[in-house]
Amino acid sequence: MIQEGNQAIDFTLEASNGEKVSLSEFQGKNIVLYFYPKDMTPGCTTQACDFRDYHEQFSQMDTVILGVSRDPISRHEKFIEKYNLPFALLSDPEAEVSQQYGVFKEKNMFGKKAMGIERSTFIIDRQGKVAKVYRKVKVKDHVAEALHFIQQHLK
Repeated sequence: MIQEGNQAIDFTLEASNGEKVSLSEFQGKNIVLYFYPKDMTPGCTTQACDFRDYHEQFSQMDTVILGVSRDPISRHEKFIEKYNLPFALLSDPEAEVSQQYGVFKEKNMFGKKAMGIERSTFIIDRQGKVAKVYRKVKVKDHVAEALHFIQQHLK
């Protein structure tokens, strides 16, 4: 499981812009890599819109935002268009990257157990090291907390 201080695991996934995106492409920038369960659901929509609303402040801190879920690119495109999201969403349909980052877990929804992504955020510094890990993220105030961490620790 990835922990703070570890080198971030590089990967390549299909992105909402139709291209393949590798984490290593962003070396030299800070990265907010956030994993979320599903496009168009209430919590995930709130979180994505919070990242949208703070996008300019993240950009001023030389920080790239990447969202990852198991949704197909077609659903990501609709999600981005509907909510005017200014950052890439990556598709991890087989949960390979989610497993590498330790966020693909058994979840219990209404008494029914199923495997899914546990909402988690990894802040990666310019050298590709994991500076901060947020697991079991609660959506309220999370994006502001992540931005504050970057402002304080990754100038």
